[in-house]
Amino acid sequence: MDNIKAKNTQKPQIDTNQIFPRNDDVQGQKVQQPHDDYSNRGQWLRAAVLGANDGLLSTASLMMGVGAVRQDSKTMILTGIAGMVARASSMAIVEFVSVYSQYDIEVAQMKRINADELEAMKKKLPNPLQAAGASAFAFAVGALVPLLAAVFVSNYHLRLGVVVAAVSLALLLFGGGGAILGKAPPVKSSLRVLIGGWVAIGITFGLTRLVSSSIGSQYLN
Repeated sequence: MDNIKAKNTQKPQIDTNQIFPRNDDVQGQKVQQPHDDYSNRGQWLRAAVLGANDGLLSTASLMMGVGAVRQDSKTMILTGIAGMVARASSMAIVEFVSVYSQYDIEVAQMKRINADELEAMKKKLPNPLQAAGASAFAFAVGALVPLLAAVFVSNYHLRLGVVVAAVSLALLLFGGGGAILGKAPPVKSSLRVLIGGWVAIGITFGLTRLVSSSIGSQYLN
């Protein structure tokens, strides 16, 4: 009898991990979802930030390079406009071809999967026209900064200073904005973009003036 009572008093062991998930499992699930969101966000964010920074730096460097040897504002502004149109068109075409190649690859892969997965993959297909338009638009937005800074200033030295100041401010804003949206340290990212921009503008300005001094002014008139 004592043995029977002892057996009856033993309560079954319940694995609480099967009913209630552990804290580390729950935290892992919570962390994983934002990570995926930031990865997806980073694809279009990277293209937009690169396009805007490219438009800003390449146009500003081109204008400063011409400004190193020519003091009239007309030449400087027309050079910036030509550079903006040429580079934005080039970026749009390159982006279109690149994304269209990715599109063809994914379509070829879709032909080898079942119907259930086919509909989900169609929604994730890249849009070449959208990518090309976004790249060209982002480049043009960045390129407008040095152009607008130079168009209203007639004095040569003041115009160069205003362009550098406007570009520096835009570099800080682009770098910080991209870092905030991508959940990265904004101060470090902004300073990295700013210093890189200064280096690019300084090299272009210095080398253009050096070449101008070496070959003589007769070839530049």
